[in-house]
This record gives sequence, C-alpha cells and structure tokens, in this order.
Amino acid sequence: MRKILFITGTRADYGKIKSLIQGIEESKDMEAYVFVSGMHLLDTYGSTYREVLKDGYKNVYVAYGLINSGNMSYDLGDVVCQLTGYVQNIRPDMIVIHGDRIDALAGAMVGALNNIRVAHIEGGELSGTIDESIRHAISKFAHVHFVCNEEAKRRLMQLGESEHQIYVIGSPDIDIMLSSHLPTFEEARERYEIPFEKYGILMYHPVTTEYEIIGKHVEELVNAVKESGRNYIVIYPNNDLGSEVILNAYRTLEDETRYRLYPSTRFEYFLTLLKNADFMIGNSSAGVRETSIYGIPAIDVGTRQKGRYSTEYSQNIQHVSEDKDEILQAIEHIEDFRKQGALFGKGNSTKQFLEIVHDKNIWEHGIQKVFIDRWG
Repeated sequence: MRKILFITGTRADYGKIKSLIQGIEESKDMEAYVFVSGMHLLDTYGSTYREVLKDGYKNVYVAYGLINSGNMSYDLGDVVCQLTGYVQNIRPDMIVIHGDRIDALAGAMVGALNNIRVAHIEGGELSGTIDESIRHAISKFAHVHFVCNEEAKRRLMQLGESEHQIYVIGSPDIDIMLSSHLPTFEEARERYEIPFEKYGILMYHPVTTEYEIIGKHVEELVNAVKESGRNYIVIYPNNDLGSEVILNAYRTLEDETRYRLYPSTRFEYFLTLLKNADFMIGNSSAGVRETSIYGIPAIDVGTRQKGRYSTEYSQNIQHVSEDKDEILQAIEHIEDFRKQGALFGKGNSTKQFLEIVHDKNIWEHGIQKVFIDRWG
C-alpha cells in the first residue's frame, strides 16, 4: 500500500489540499499521512492545527516543537529538520505540497534529497514578492506537477520541466467551492456571531519586500475602511515579516460594532461568508481566485498579487495602490464589478488527481530531474 504524505503549514494551503487528503484517505490501496506545521501552530492565528485534527484523518503528525520565530530562513531550517525525522520514520512513497510557503519548500527539499517523489499543486503561477521565488524553487525540486490551467503548464515548461510530468487538473479548492454541502449563511453567521448581513471581507497580508513601508500602507487601508461606513469581516494576515504591524493597525477596529475580527475561519465557512459578501478587499490570493469564481467584486490593494491575474479573465477585480482616496473610490464602484471571472477548474480536480496517482505511469517515471531545453 502506497503512503502519500501531505504537508500543510497554513489555513490557506489546507483548504486547497483538503479534498485530496480526503480522497486518499478513502482509497483502498493508498494511505494518507498529514504533516501539520507553520502558521497552524500559532495561538495568535487561531491554532488552526485543531481544524486539521477535527477532520479525523488516521495519520496526522502535528509538529508541536516548531519554534516559529518569524524569521523565514530560520523557520525553514526548523521545518526541514522536523520533517526529515518524520519522513525517515514513515517512509512515504510521495510527498504532496501546495503553493509557495516555506513549509511546502521544506517538503520539496526533504523529498528530493531523500529520493522521495514530490508532487506540487499549483506550480507555474505568479505570486509576487518572495513567494514567487519560493514557488518556482519548489517546482524545480518537484517530480510531478498538478497545475490549474494551461498557462501555468507553459510556465513550468519554460522552467525546463517535462511536459509528461505536468497534469492540468484545475484548482482543488474549486471542488469544495462548488459543493452543495457548504454551511448555510445562517449557520456561518451564527458560528462566528456576525450581527450584520451586509459586509465586506478584509484580508491584507504583509509584503515582505516592502517591510519598511507596511505601516504606512496598512494605515491608508484601515483609514479607508473606517471612512467607507460599511461593515467588515476582518481576517488576520499570515505570519510573514510585518504581520505584527498589520495586527497593531487592526486593534483600532476591535471596539467598533461595524467590524468582526477573526484570527482564522474554517475553510467551508469562509467560502459561505465570501459567497454572500458585498465585496472583498486586501491582497489575499482569495481576492484574485475565489472571488472570481463566485463573481464577488474584489479590490486588490498594492503589489502582492501583481501579475497573478489578467484583465481578460478577472473582470471582477479593481486594482488600487495603498492610497485612502483610491481605495474609497474603488469601494464606491464595487457593483460595477460584480462579474464572474475564469474558472480554475470544473469541480473535479480531486477525481482527476486520484486517477493520476493510481495510474502506474506516474510511478514508472524516474525521479532524476532533467532540464528540458526548449530552444536547444
């Protein structure tokens, strides 16, 4: 029986791979293992490792001993050390990682250096900031690629990856987004004690390469939110360098009745809240991807998602700088952008993933990486 190890370090990547884990968990000839690390372990961000445990997988390892210093290079080394010990113990046949976080990079490095097949979900995309470098580095360690569209596939081929090891399956979270089993709006409001029915969702993450000006940027954003006069659900940023600056700015919202602040929300409930929101604002990837699927207006603030979307496919998005007046003007025009964008999948990504990992062909390809020169 093959062992498939999934790495999750954040609430975001868990939402992306959750359906894949469940699919392997239900398989008769494969075993799912889950390594939980990173942001999941932090009390400040809701200790979201508990959400993973609640889902009841048979084999879950929570890396409680990780320090999470806030220094990305130090934390990367810590995850590599802990994950290496776990991998040597369970000896997985494949490590599945998602996206562009350091926990995924640790998984790719540990797998490649220990001759374990590495599968990367959503490689070939543009992230912006240091995340983009991490994503492409992961792709060069990975042996198998599960991408969301042909554009991402072409980028991986530009990076010298073999076309035969790239599978276009869409984005796995679409399976959950289009599911008929999401909580109702009433259930979501009751769970998170949300008193209002009309609201925007604010999610703003630090841009690590702009650390010196994060304070000014978040001040402009928060002031715009205040002056808009609207209700907001505010979800904490990720734990990258500069997150403490954003959290300090959010403290000015805590005593106001128009705002509800949450370290995190369970993925299915977040989707229900997003689906019923007036708009989303900030620089989260959810404002680029998930909003377009539901046709929710989005205001993308700053440079973090620069290059992540195109005007052709993301007609629900307004892009603004961290300027209070620009942001307020965009909020005034949200109804002009209530348009559905490109679907990054058809809701069958999990089915495709399971078919591919059960096919003998994927296991017959060697793990020695070879650069495919397209211009040679």
